[in-house]
Amino acid sequence: MRFPTSGARRTLVLFLILTALASLAAACGSSAAAPAGAAAPAEGQAVGGDGSAARGGTSAAPAAPGVGVTGSNGSNGSNGGKDAAFRDDAKIIRTGSLQLDVKDVKASLRSARDTIVGMGGYVGASQQSSDGTSIVATVTYRIPVDRWEGALDALRALGDEIGEQTDAAEVTDQIVDLGARIRNLQASETALVRHAADAAKIADLLEIETRLTDVRGQIEQLTAQQKNLQDQAAYATLAVTFGTEVAAVTKAAEQWDPKNEVDRAGASLIGFLQTLTTAGIWFAIVWLPVLTALAIVVGIGIFIARRLGFLRRSDPPLPPAPAEG
Repeated sequence: MRFPTSGARRTLVLFLILTALASLAAACGSSAAAPAGAAAPAEGQAVGGDGSAARGGTSAAPAAPGVGVTGSNGSNGSNGGKDAAFRDDAKIIRTGSLQLDVKDVKASLRSARDTIVGMGGYVGASQQSSDGTSIVATVTYRIPVDRWEGALDALRALGDEIGEQTDAAEVTDQIVDLGARIRNLQASETALVRHAADAAKIADLLEIETRLTDVRGQIEQLTAQQKNLQDQAAYATLAVTFGTEVAAVTKAAEQWDPKNEVDRAGASLIGFLQTLTTAGIWFAIVWLPVLTALAIVVGIGIFIARRLGFLRRSDPPLPPAPAEG
């Protein structure tokens, strides 16, 4: 057996290298063409949860424009629809209060009632009082929750807004929980009715009747709570206070209070007397001893000066002698 020469070996190695390069180029070309052909399963084959084409899949109709691709978890590519649905299904109890200063309370009450009734709401309660110079009325309106903002804007336009307070509380979970509890109690009620039909003893029948009464009471109580929450979530509650501005003369008359003036005068007198008393106390305790000590020192000094002759009393001048006649 003859071994190939060195030149033949080099030729064989070069051929093998070229063959390997050609195979690598073919593999790269097939992988690069894969994205273009990947769209084929979306049109002609069903796509599995992992994105691969299902074997033996049939041709599927192209997806409608704007429809997201459904993944393996069954959720759309965009969850905006779900979020919008959740917001629409949320049960929110809205409450608030509004204080308005209006020119005519009765006219404002009529306008507010017509506005709320036109929106599908109604008046829940009202209260009105007058002191002869001003009228104050407080009305509680029940407003459809979807007209809440529009109702607030319409009522604000009736006068000058003095104060406002609003609140919102979501009760979706409470309503869902009450519904589940009601269904469970109804299932228990159905089972108890079936056992009552099969009861052979009067004692068993009486026990079942007692339990049925208890379950029925719980169902009615929970149903009432659920209905109340649903009603509050469907109709918002807004308490509006309407008032008129008091005249300037009335305001001045109300601001002047004789009793208050007497109290102020008495307080001023007491303050003045307190000041005098304080000054007397300071004079008696501080200044009187100091002045007394100074007077004593000055008196002693004058006495010593006179004894030493520094201070002499000058004799009064003699009267002039009478002229001789």
